[in-house]
Amino acid sequence: MSSTIVELGDNDGDNEVEAIRPMRAFEVRVGAARLLTPHFLRITFTGPELDLFGSNADGLTLDLRIKLLIPSPGHALPQLRSVRGSLSDDWYQQWRSLDESTRGVMRTYTVRALRPGELDVDFVLHLGGDSGPAAEWAAAARPGDPMTLIGPCARWGDCLGIEFAPGDPQRVLLVGDETAVPAIAAILESLPPHVRGHAVLEVPTAEDFLDMSTAAKVDIRWHARNGNAHGEALERDVRTVVVPAACLRGKEPDDVDVDATILWETPGTVPTAGLYAWIAGEAATVRELRRYLVSEVGMNRNAVAFMGYWRQGRALPE
Repeated sequence: MSSTIVELGDNDGDNEVEAIRPMRAFEVRVGAARLLTPHFLRITFTGPELDLFGSNADGLTLDLRIKLLIPSPGHALPQLRSVRGSLSDDWYQQWRSLDESTRGVMRTYTVRALRPGELDVDFVLHLGGDSGPAAEWAAAARPGDPMTLIGPCARWGDCLGIEFAPGDPQRVLLVGDETAVPAIAAILESLPPHVRGHAVLEVPTAEDFLDMSTAAKVDIRWHARNGNAHGEALERDVRTVVVPAACLRGKEPDDVDVDATILWETPGTVPTAGLYAWIAGEAATVRELRRYLVSEVGMNRNAVAFMGYWRQGRALPE
């Protein structure tokens, strides 16, 4: 392991009072790694800095996104400082300017659970020709391995990175592939008993079905892909649980080229009581579900959140 340490940004450690920013870099270590299923690996990160990790006003993480800085083999992680929460800020551009072979790679993940001094992230393992650097790192991770994660600072107040904002819904529709399973699990745990609805999940095999808990009256529907086309089971089942009303058709949503841009649309206003949909996963599948719910079902776009977490055959920008 190289001993070279690169510091990026202002050194707040020289200041008597640390500047409070919405996002910060957390230096943590692997506390434990546990294989949940053939394709899900849970890594628990630990460290005193996590006492400053933010959540929403109720202490929940829901679908909170964070950045993980995956180290390059044989090289130490660069030390990030003055993280402000925007990828246009100096710290990010300085990191991008480093040698690609040594700076590591940055990947986005969802927080599965947060406890005092501990944070869980569930990694999807697709090893063997279809793996990425994050999955390879996770598969080889051992207790004590260092990690830098970028997430919200509890001192700031508002928690950046949470998209799930249903207002006070009577019904929910939660849909996602394996990359969205951790977020859906956390969301289900947060729902009150009066909420009804469906959670539709697609994973590689039946061995990847996970136990999920919720106080809500939500029907959790698992589908094993078993080598079939990605998203096929999701699209088929969503058409079963949400059926268009007679003579009702909504406005056709703007088409999105998922090969050229990131599909990401969340409500700009808090939705009223009724059905709220949260859809995440592979971008082409999300695009088709978006079209179905908005155009054919006629759902109000302010009651639907669509997020393309990844694109099959392409790497999203860091």
